[in-house]
Amino acid sequence: MKFLLSTFIFASVLMVFTSSSPVSADTPSFYDFKLKSIDGKIINFSDFKGKKVLIVNTASECGYTPQYADLQELHVKYPSLVILGFPANNFGGQEPGSNEVIRGFCQKNYGVTFQMMEKISVKGDDIAPLYKWLSTKELNGITDDSPSWNFGKYLLNENGKVVKYFPSRVKPLSQDITGLL
Repeated sequence: MKFLLSTFIFASVLMVFTSSSPVSADTPSFYDFKLKSIDGKIINFSDFKGKKVLIVNTASECGYTPQYADLQELHVKYPSLVILGFPANNFGGQEPGSNEVIRGFCQKNYGVTFQMMEKISVKGDDIAPLYKWLSTKELNGITDDSPSWNFGKYLLNENGKVVKYFPSRVKPLSQDITGLL
């Protein structure tokens, strides 16, 4: 009788936790996204399974632009970490260039070899689906944090789950980030 009662209680608790989960079964996961790189190649995010991922909205004419150097150093120091840079012109018009111009700027000025993606919108009516997912708790299950300026950073774990959002002022090589790698 105790076994049946324990089983019933366990099943009831399990139902409560799974039914109240903010992410439904039909909500896309991080691994469902396929986006274009800055040079037009399709990047399938399912290729990142088992790896930590740092997603950063970038801009070439921002006070935080020197973080490109830190991101590149992070990329070299932690080769198993996937860094995805997403140029966006949402804040102060600080990323006006084309994908080609942005790519050249990043390589020439910062020697960027981490994965840069095509220019997107990270807020507003034209927000890219990935950033809608990243900044909506009902979709990602963790946070409603969204970039308030360039160089906002999302760290995802090896299972494609958001671990934490870091605002622009948190440098890529800070203990806040490296301590989670």
